[in-house]
Amino acid sequence: MKAPRIVYFVLLSCFVFLPATVWAQAETGNIVGIVRDTSGAVLPGVAVEAASPALIEKIRTAVSDEAGRYRIGELRPGTYTVTFTFPGFSTLKREAIELTTGFTATVNGDLKVGGREETVTVSEQVSMVDTQNLQQQVTITNTTLDALPTPKRPAQLVTLIPSANAGGTNFHDVGGVGSDRGFFGVHGQRPDDMTYNVSGMDNRVFSGGGFQMNAHTFQELVVETAAGSAESTTGGVQISIIPKDGGNTFAGSASIESTGPGLVSDNSSAELRARGLTGAPSVKKYYDVGAGFGGPIKKDKLWFFLAYRRDDREIYQVGNYYNKLQHTLFYEPDLTRRAYNGDYSSDYSVRFTWQAAAKHKMNLSYDQHPACQCIFALLEQVSPVFAPEATAAHH
Repeated sequence: MKAPRIVYFVLLSCFVFLPATVWAQAETGNIVGIVRDTSGAVLPGVAVEAASPALIEKIRTAVSDEAGRYRIGELRPGTYTVTFTFPGFSTLKREAIELTTGFTATVNGDLKVGGREETVTVSEQVSMVDTQNLQQQVTITNTTLDALPTPKRPAQLVTLIPSANAGGTNFHDVGGVGSDRGFFGVHGQRPDDMTYNVSGMDNRVFSGGGFQMNAHTFQELVVETAAGSAESTTGGVQISIIPKDGGNTFAGSASIESTGPGLVSDNSSAELRARGLTGAPSVKKYYDVGAGFGGPIKKDKLWFFLAYRRDDREIYQVGNYYNKLQHTLFYEPDLTRRAYNGDYSSDYSVRFTWQAAAKHKMNLSYDQHPACQCIFALLEQVSPVFAPEATAAHH
């Protein structure tokens, strides 16, 4: 009886620890290269260091092999400095190396004979062509999203991805007040197969569009559009969200977006109304507020990051009104009470990063995403087929 229990325990342990490798691949990059001298001969045994503020341990190290090759893997996205050190040769530093998620940067070192006290510093842009990876992906940094005059939602991501196609006309968002439930495909993929992965964990809800995204919690987005890895749960677009860890300095961000009926234009004309147009879509209420803050609890040892977001929207539906004659068999539209769709979503996030030992790092995170389609089944983009009195809240 004991043997089967031991086997079950071993199998369970394997499944518990197996995802760790997948998560690391999902939110990190790599630096690889070859070390040579000025004559072109390879140099084995060269100490290579990759340093960045993105690393809680500050520095990762490797040693070149007999072919002069080295590899430093599972690096957080950020700006890196790579240092090559070898007895009898000058120290070489390669600075300002931007590393993104899933990207393998090739950084070669050409050392010249000299003393170790002599340091040669090279600042140059590393080629953004990844020769190690066949996956097709687009990296969108938080800095890029902050610079764009657009909300940070799935419906807006469509405009940033070449060949992306939204999943139906009701998910096209004009004006930036669309819901969080947009999804899309690329090159003929099923939009319903789109998947969100946070730290490598699948957050897909039903048809892919139920994830509530808080731009203040992530460092960058990686949109994988083709040639996906074997770990992908579907054949659709894979969006990997790389969360912020905090850091050795305190930093934060905040944003407020809001609009109302007074800021919405109406391009309907008398001619269009004569042809049956009953009105144009308009905003009843919309706001989106969010903030994030993080820093060190103990420098180089324990970091934290906190974030919050609240999105509340009410959009009038064209041609649909409440019934004046409630509790009767008859319908008379109340033109003073337009039907509207209303929903909200929130995000509460906390994340801790602990450098437990020189080669062991632990992340602990908690995310809660309460949301409500408070007038369920009444969408502002589609024809009025539901009476507003017949709808209900869907949490």
